[in-house]
Amino acid sequence: MARGVMLMSGGIDSPVALHYLLRQGHEMYAVHLDNRPFTDDSPLEKIVDHLRLLRERYAQAIPLYVLPHGPTQVTLMRSTDRHVGCVLCRRFMWRGAERIAERERATFLATGEALGQVASQTLSNMRSATASVQLPIVRPLIGFDKAEIEAVAKEIGTYGISTRPGVCCQAVPDKPATRTDLVQILREEERVDVEQILDDCVRRAVVM
Repeated sequence: MARGVMLMSGGIDSPVALHYLLRQGHEMYAVHLDNRPFTDDSPLEKIVDHLRLLRERYAQAIPLYVLPHGPTQVTLMRSTDRHVGCVLCRRFMWRGAERIAERERATFLATGEALGQVASQTLSNMRSATASVQLPIVRPLIGFDKAEIEAVAKEIGTYGISTRPGVCCQAVPDKPATRTDLVQILREEERVDVEQILDDCVRRAVVM
């Protein structure tokens, strides 16, 4: 089996995707991009509870890396086109996860994305986002619909945690672009210092 890094949010999808990878016997690390002050403490609290449940179920440590993503969001909001903010945000999330994967000698990245469920999960936007990294990306839920994912979440006990009250990300633009091309995204990224942003984020990572 392989070693992978799972991008974790406080939502329904990512713990279900992690469940499938653990069930297959992969050794997993979790990475959370902490969006405070554009959200509250609830996403991290939910992730901690998700991982506690899955650690017990699969008798695996599943270390959690928490990376501060709020400062990245501030820079992107000030310097780039807000309509493509979600894609730019995802590119930095993927880069942060890849840095942790390199540190832990993991061979793949993973996510709870399902095709077309939100603006960042259209085919063109996923392509624009994941072009920022080199490691292969595993999406266990890519063909699931929301009802199927929720059914599994209820079965494994993560649904109640995921649906606890919390503040949604306040950095999401009013009208996020649903179709982006890589040329456009790269042009926007030229407005910021990508390596400096990423270095600052990863340097401040905390392991829980």
